Amino acid sequence: MFNTMTMYRLTALQYLPIAPREAWNFLSKPENIQKITPRHMGFEILSGAEGPMYEGQIIHYTVAPFPGFRTRWVTEITHLREGSYFVDEQRFGPYSFWHHKHFVSEVANGTEMRDIIDYKLPLGFMGNLAQTLFVRRQLTGIFQYREKTLEATFGTLPGRPSELNIETI
Repeated sequence: MFNTMTMYRLTALQYLPIAPREAWNFLSKPENIQKITPRHMGFEILSGAEGPMYEGQIIHYTVAPFPGFRTRWVTEITHLREGSYFVDEQRFGPYSFWHHKHFVSEVANGTEMRDIIDYKLPLGFMGNLAQTLFVRRQLTGIFQYREKTLEATFGTLPGRPSELNIETI
């Protein structure tokens, strides 16, 4: 039923009625991650978020993925094309593998934001069971919160519905 090498992919697509530069300026500031993460996650940046984002940047966080469990998370910005995309990869943290691509591109009357996260949970069978029991639901909730927060901040682009999907790869 569960493969110990199971990888998952979350894809999220959202459209905002703002210029790509404005979307980029918001998303490429690490301190804004806290604004678009649900409060119950206890997300806090400890260091590395000062100044503009750059390749090689190391950012230290703490996060509480579920009640009673707080962990440190260290990511590195491994790729960046100003105004277009950046990639953050977990170096230490709750996942065995975490590779998150953030894309910003222009569409008619606004901006398309696309996220692709490839991830793997630790603990083999137990990690895959956790994916089924709560990780999938938690990641979905985080991105739904993010979508609502960005819509409240920037508005919506009519006729362009958001999409969110998690699949096994």
